Amino acid sequence: MKNKLTFKLSYFVITILLFITELCIALFLHDKIIRPYIGDFLVVILIYCFLRSFFNFSILVLAITTWIFSCTVEFLQYLNIVHKIGLQNSKLAVIIIGNSFDWADILAYTLGIMVAIYVEKQFFKKT
Repeated sequence: MKNKLTFKLSYFVITILLFITELCIALFLHDKIIRPYIGDFLVVILIYCFLRSFFNFSILVLAITTWIFSCTVEFLQYLNIVHKIGLQNSKLAVIIIGNSFDWADILAYTLGIMVAIYVEKQFFKKT
């Protein structure tokens, strides 16, 4: 049986670089394209790479897990969870969790995870 816990430095480095990119987008960009759509596109790749850094599961399992997690957070935005748990005044909570549901975000997550799968299969994994 293959060990499911591991550490892959390359994926962790990509995670850190994507995190810094996301942080810069969140702090410095207030536009109508990059922050809302490219940020969501990149965040699923960030989460996927983070999981890939520590877990030795198949590409598809991690991709689906990441996509479901992202869609769950989006659904929680639909339920206005930030207000319901009393974090509406926390700028960090609003940035991380978000506060507005958008079907375009689901599309961005889907495209992001599809790109992650494509890059994995084309450049990193030959399985």
